Amino acid sequence: MNKSDKIYIAGHRGMVGSAIHRKLTAEGFDNIIFRTSSELDLTNQVAVKGFFEKEKPQHVILAAAKVGGIVANNTYRAEFIYQNIMIQSNVIHQAYKHGVDRLLFLGSSCIYPKMAPQPLNEDYLLTDVLEPTNEPYAIAKIAGIKMIEAYRDQYGCHFISAMPTNLYGTNDNYHPQNSHVLPALLRKFHEAKEDGKEFVEIWGTGSPKREFMHVDDLAEACFFLLQNYDDQLFVNIGTGEDISIKDLALLVKDIVGYEGELKYDLTKPDGTPRKLMDVGRLHKMGWKHSIALEQGIRSVYEDVLATGKFEKTI
Repeated sequence: MNKSDKIYIAGHRGMVGSAIHRKLTAEGFDNIIFRTSSELDLTNQVAVKGFFEKEKPQHVILAAAKVGGIVANNTYRAEFIYQNIMIQSNVIHQAYKHGVDRLLFLGSSCIYPKMAPQPLNEDYLLTDVLEPTNEPYAIAKIAGIKMIEAYRDQYGCHFISAMPTNLYGTNDNYHPQNSHVLPALLRKFHEAKEDGKEFVEIWGTGSPKREFMHVDDLAEACFFLLQNYDDQLFVNIGTGEDISIKDLALLVKDIVGYEGELKYDLTKPDGTPRKLMDVGRLHKMGWKHSIALEQGIRSVYEDVLATGKFEKTI
């Protein structure tokens, strides 16, 4: 990749896409193009074809997706599988048709079986059943991985896939109904502190373990892979470290400065018992994350307080 190359970021306004945009800009890449969803509907085959014909990007970063937490995934099952399959199919195919040099497809750790051995190695894909609550989303992302493999096999495309762990950071979603666990906890504890509530309710037992990576670290990893990786097998991106939801809640509680109690709603699902990425392949390539979890959460909360992000998503 040369700094003058035209790079299209699909999903530039999302947490991942915006982080990658910041990283590319910081590295001196100044020929970056994007479209909002109102300007370009990525589920529309004709519209995507017209965009690639007009703009002719040399590189594509596919960070656009319909995403959400357990409730959203389980409630809007048809939307999650349809929209994600359409987005990635249209973008990947038109990237091939219009001679894109490099494409990075970003998936999710949800692709792995619910009861897969831990940590999650890339070889565990399709070895058992998926977590039911997010199966449609996971199947869509698996289809994207297989598209990348197939287009490499048949057409010789230099397209790659990466599977990030759970992310947090700038431009995260703090909506009370469809946010992921870490931003949801930040909002819950912040509002409980502001309102003087005696307790904060946590979904499930608090026992599941999750891995969290700051989105700026993900952007660094993506830039590294675009510069250094060109192989068929997708690559896990994560920290290789996890934490129980209970301990995460206690950490967020401390960072926010909330002094009330924790209560657990056992009627709510836990989801997958554990999701820890095996990042051995990425480490062997020479890349490792640099933002520690507590440091990252503190910086995110400071940013939220400065920008009033919670209020904007009510």
